[in-house]
This record gives sequence, C-alpha cells and structure tokens, in this order.
Amino acid sequence: MAAFEEQKRMMNLSLAVAVVLLGAKVTAAAMTGSSVIYSDAAESVVHLLAVCFAVWALRLAHKPADETHHFGHDKVAFLSAGFEGAMISAAALLIFYQAIRQMIFGVSIEHLGLGMALTAVAAAVNLVLGLSLVATGKRGGSPLLRANGMHVLTDVWSSMAALVALGLYHYSGWVWWDPIAAILAALNILRVGYRLIRESLGGLLDETDPEWERKIRELLDEQVGKRGLSYHNLRHRHSGRTHWVEFHLVFDDLLSVGEAHAAATAIEACVADMLQPDGRVITHLEPRSAENEVETWEDR
Repeated sequence: MAAFEEQKRMMNLSLAVAVVLLGAKVTAAAMTGSSVIYSDAAESVVHLLAVCFAVWALRLAHKPADETHHFGHDKVAFLSAGFEGAMISAAALLIFYQAIRQMIFGVSIEHLGLGMALTAVAAAVNLVLGLSLVATGKRGGSPLLRANGMHVLTDVWSSMAALVALGLYHYSGWVWWDPIAAILAALNILRVGYRLIRESLGGLLDETDPEWERKIRELLDEQVGKRGLSYHNLRHRHSGRTHWVEFHLVFDDLLSVGEAHAAATAIEACVADMLQPDGRVITHLEPRSAENEVETWEDR
C-alpha cells in the first residue's frame, strides 16, 4: 500500500508539473515563433493528455480483484504505457509538420532570450521529475510510472534541442537551425514512442522476460535440488503490478500428500519472496511415476 501511495503522489506531481510547464512552453513558443519551441510545446500538450490517462489508470491498476476481474485490474498499466507511446508518436508527427511548414514558408524568431530562459527552466524541472518517475516505477515494478517518466524525459530532449538550435541561431544567424533541430527532436520522440508501444504490446501479450526466467530457474534449481525433487512446465508473466509464476513439482510416489504440500508451500514462499513487490505462485504436484505423462490440455 505504501508503494501505491508513493506512486500516486508522483503521478499527481507529474500532472501538476505538466500543467505549469505547458503554460510556460506555450508562452515561449508564442513569444519567439520558434519551430523547435513550438514542437516542445506541442509535445507537452500531448504529454498532459497522457498524464491524465495515466493518473486514472494508476488508480484502476491498484483496484483489487472482484467478481468480474478475478486476476485484478493491473494490466491497464500496459494499456496506459501504450497510450502514452501513441500520444508521443502523434506529437512527433505534429512536430514534423510544423518544421516542414516553416521550411516552406520561412522562419521568423523573436524575443530569443526570454524564450530560451523559459525552455531551460522547463528542461531542468522535467529532468528531475522524469528521473524520479523512472526510479519510482522501477522500484515499485510499475510500467505505468516508467512510461510516464520516459515521456517526461522526451520533453527534456525536446527542450535541449530547442536550446541548442536557438543558441546556434544566436551565434550564426542561420535560421534553419530551428526547423532542423525540431526534426531531430521529433525523430528521437518517435523512437521513444515506438519503444513504449513495443513494451506495452509485450506486456499485454504476456511476453516472457528472459532475465526473470533466469532468476526463477536458478532459485527453483536450488530449492528442488536440496529436497531431491524436480520441476517442469515453468511459466511466468507480469501483469503490470503482479508477477505470476506456475510450475509442476515432482515428488516421490511414497511421499504423503501432507509432506508434499509442506515442501511445495515452502518452495512457493521462496519464489514469491523474490517476486517483489507482488508475486503469485501456483504449483501442481505430481508423483514421479506420472512425470512423463503428456497433459495435452496444458501443452504450450
């Protein structure tokens, strides 16, 4: 519960910062007429919409299981990450449009100093916020917070592109630095958007994480080895907040049900302890004489 409260505080902070910085960036874009600052502001509009969706999704993800959702609601976190990736990609396309439009119709930049100051402040605030969101997301196993943090960090790249472009314009007088920087920022934003959509689809389709596969197998090898047991049919998936693991444990035929259950419970507890912050472990107990029987209904 403490992890959820921390995540909720971070998302509320992200929403408040998104509103304030959007106002600052729109002001900077209107004052300067810069394509790259306009692109930064456009990305922030999309970011605000995505954060609103993420705030709602975070609350739904932590809603407990009920009669119609036996496994909980936490997969909405992957949906939110995918939505955020789609919004980022849409912003990148908008930035491309504005940059090409300025290349065709000309570039006019004014009030350079104040525009750069507002953009620099926005970049610094977003850098601190983005790193904090990513760290909190990793600590709490939340793809939703990590996605939001990555989106915030794309804002930093957009702002840095704007500052570099305007700095080059200031010293060289060549106005085309502005739309060129906007296009480069849009390409980076598209890269992050693709990555978020890819991770979202992987989560929704229960893609296996090789690193977790290795960790679980190492632990199971140790636990069954010291008890003279074996296991097979290991499966695992991450639903956004909860890590689900299931496997078959093979016992000696002469072992009592009570003894087998006690050993299975101990192994389940070891695996669940590793699956922080929330793990669910399900085992199926088999006698050794039935170990090689094919259970077609459970075939991969």
